Amino acid sequence: MAAPDADETPASPGHRALPHGNVLASGSFDETVRVWEVRSGRSLRVLPAHSEPVTAVDFDRDGAMIVSGSYDGLCRIWDAATGHCVKTLIDDESPPVSYSKFSPNGKFVLASTLDSTLICTFFDITLHNDCVACSVNFCDIAVVTAELKVTTIVYKARLWNFSAGKFLKTYTGHVNTKYCIPAAFSITNGKYIVSGSEDKCVYMWDLQSRKIVQKLEGHTDTVIAVSCHPKENMIASGALDNDKTVKVWVQKDGDQRDG
Repeated sequence: MAAPDADETPASPGHRALPHGNVLASGSFDETVRVWEVRSGRSLRVLPAHSEPVTAVDFDRDGAMIVSGSYDGLCRIWDAATGHCVKTLIDDESPPVSYSKFSPNGKFVLASTLDSTLICTFFDITLHNDCVACSVNFCDIAVVTAELKVTTIVYKARLWNFSAGKFLKTYTGHVNTKYCIPAAFSITNGKYIVSGSEDKCVYMWDLQSRKIVQKLEGHTDTVIAVSCHPKENMIASGALDNDKTVKVWVQKDGDQRDG
């Protein structure tokens, strides 16, 4: 890929590519989302997306939409073909968004915020273009560091209703005060939300009931990344400096065990 423009600020680690296509989206500390042509390294589109650094971007399964999250507390949905913003998701409390991701069916957005919350949102907008379909990447593990001066932080996850612009479900119980920790959907044996945590554990919530159904212990430092296998009952997790391992968890005899 060609080097960014000289006046562009360093890019944040938030990025997402269409695995079998020629398009990549990236988020940056310059508050923009850029869409790139992979083969040529050419910037196809620059979206003035947010008023604070962009922490995460993700394509939906068809490549028709892009979701972006930012420290400004907003998640925005973009038409990948035109670059138009089709929806802005706003929480009344507006905590910094540390991660955002489409569900495998493209109907929900899962957002992690630096107030110990996960949010899941339903989205009901149909778009059409010629982008190649996006697939789930099991080994999508990256480290993102965020130093934020916030006095009171509770980490949550929220499930958003796109058409109404309100979140459907909130998931709590894990710890996240410093790092941009991604969350994931697990759909191979039921429907769950999975997230890392700064208490060295991996958490699993039932998607509907929002109850913690499993807390996986074994890491010795902050679990900074998780990913769920698209077909098998497996979870991969990676942890920080005092651990420096990637663990694969496999369900056996009704329990989730370190593989």
